[in-house]
Amino acid sequence: MYCTHCGFQVEQTSNFCPKCGAKSAFTQNPSEQNYQTSQDQSASSQQQGYTEQSQQKSKLVAGLLQIFLGWLGIGRFYLGYNGIAIAQLLVSIFTFGIGAIWPLIDGILILTGSVATDGKGVPLKD
Repeated sequence: MYCTHCGFQVEQTSNFCPKCGAKSAFTQNPSEQNYQTSQDQSASSQQQGYTEQSQQKSKLVAGLLQIFLGWLGIGRFYLGYNGIAIAQLLVSIFTFGIGAIWPLIDGILILTGSVATDGKGVPLKD
């Protein structure tokens, strides 16, 4: 599949273009597309809150943050899942640290790919 905004080849399972950040705007045939100019693409990406360098978060960083500082919810805050992060922090505090097993398991799940997107739905990069 190809992005209708920039022509970048996109995986069929993807919900957005990793190059320009366009959501669900894909076609099978790249020759049928009307591509935007590069100025339009950068303006569109900035309007969506993405830049090419910072649109994807690292799965490794998120997993390691969650394993080592997960009792504070740091890995989930990094990914933009603020509700889960606050819940992990509160569970860890109210169980006097015993609840920190949840963030540890969560960090392992992030590293194994069970958590595939950040809070905005952007896939995590390897």
